[in-house]
Amino acid sequence: MTDFPILTTLVLLPAAGALLTLLVPARRPELVRALGYGVTVATLGVTGYLVTRFEAGAGIQFVSTHWWMETLGVRWTLGVDGVSLFMVVLTAVLFPIGLLASAEVDRPKAFLFWVLVLEAALMGVFLALDLVLFFVFFEFTLVPMYFLIAGWGHGNRRYAAMKFFIFTMAGSAFLFAGILAVGFLHRRDVGFLTFDAGVLTEWASSPGALSSGTARVLFLAFAVAFAVKVPLFPFHTWLPDAHTDAPTAGSVVLAGVLLKMGTYGFLRFAIPMFPQAAVDLSWLLLVLAVVGITYGAVVAAMQPNIKRIVAYSSVAHLGFVVLGIFALTAEGIQGGLFTMVSHGLTTGALFLLVGMLHDRRHTYDVAQYRGLWKAVPVFGGLFVATAFASIGLPGFSGFVGEFLALLGAFVTSRWYAVVATTGVILAAVYLLWAVQRTVTGEPDGDNAGMRDLGPRELCTVVPLLALSLFLGFHPSPVLDRMEPDVDRLLEHVEARSDHDVPSPAPGVEEAEAGR
Repeated sequence: MTDFPILTTLVLLPAAGALLTLLVPARRPELVRALGYGVTVATLGVTGYLVTRFEAGAGIQFVSTHWWMETLGVRWTLGVDGVSLFMVVLTAVLFPIGLLASAEVDRPKAFLFWVLVLEAALMGVFLALDLVLFFVFFEFTLVPMYFLIAGWGHGNRRYAAMKFFIFTMAGSAFLFAGILAVGFLHRRDVGFLTFDAGVLTEWASSPGALSSGTARVLFLAFAVAFAVKVPLFPFHTWLPDAHTDAPTAGSVVLAGVLLKMGTYGFLRFAIPMFPQAAVDLSWLLLVLAVVGITYGAVVAAMQPNIKRIVAYSSVAHLGFVVLGIFALTAEGIQGGLFTMVSHGLTTGALFLLVGMLHDRRHTYDVAQYRGLWKAVPVFGGLFVATAFASIGLPGFSGFVGEFLALLGAFVTSRWYAVVATTGVILAAVYLLWAVQRTVTGEPDGDNAGMRDLGPRELCTVVPLLALSLFLGFHPSPVLDRMEPDVDRLLEHVEARSDHDVPSPAPGVEEAEAGR
């Protein structure tokens, strides 16, 4: 460990970069871009240092805590464990790539300002251990994303930005009410006001602190906000519009990181704080997850717009995450966490490639593309490989995450897992169909003269695909750091509820003994 405030640095470094952006003259876009690359790469470097110093199994680490609003019991408390570590890493990876993909964006000064503000807010979301501080960061992500969509998006961008803002703001109202209720109930019971997540989790999950009805209501208040952010069916309707009309960098960050704020919130706050309610209502989240998996896949297969195909695929992929989490098994939760990372890599790469198509042809209409493999072979090869990675082909990270999520769900919720498996088949249908319609055949018209990917574009897509391939063959660097904290979470749920965590592979020992 170290006394260096590494987590505070991860939040304040991009925030300071955003403020520095305001001092750079708008007539010097090259300086603006250099500042953006420097700040995001420096943040990635600090994150790399964090990973090298992280100790698997040591619980919450690198804690930084100071009073912020002492009279209200609110502290600036940051910490990281195996549940949050790789969401921090994914955030740090995607932002410099998003900026590199947006090298030719207009009004670069304003664009960079909002991008760096968004990175600072997202870092805060995944590191905050005070509920009010978490809520501030959770809500503040809406502001830069709204301006990025409305200012640099496509099509009906202002409508999409407003819909995104209103939906997620409405959901967050339930979260704010739940946070205040927990804090004031704790003060009534114990005598002092605090919003420290560790203190409130220990109190709220203890026997007799909350009645079963109160715990369920509070769990649902948290769950609504997180479900909207995921987004789970039927709260998903803002997502396709936001994805379709967002700029490429916005879509990459939205799919790669922003959606995971909801699933992370379940793991960090809702389940540990209200374990019995989470067990009692797990069937509801499992139903919504399975519906989202099948619905998202079916609707994606019907889309004529290639960006909406990728957008609806996110509804299905995040359904697998929620399925794994609420299976409440070690394999399921690890699978959900791993899919959160994998989805950010593969879907981020897909959005980058789709954005490159739009830059060349200014359309997302699948019918306008044909024979791209012959016309632009580098793009065609990467598009096919990224589609396979998103489908979950063995050898890519998507397979590992979805397999573990389904395996964990099969242990405790067999029929949910069986139905969810159809989503894997349907993913092959909608993505391979999109590949067939765009990549195969003879190029015609503007497709025949399309230019292939350049070095800058390759530097955005190839690292994400390479990471997916690496984790597909060697997932242990991620899983080994997640596992102790997942086990600790399940031990907490088992101790504070009537949920019995099953053995990792029921029936295997008996089968081995019978051989």
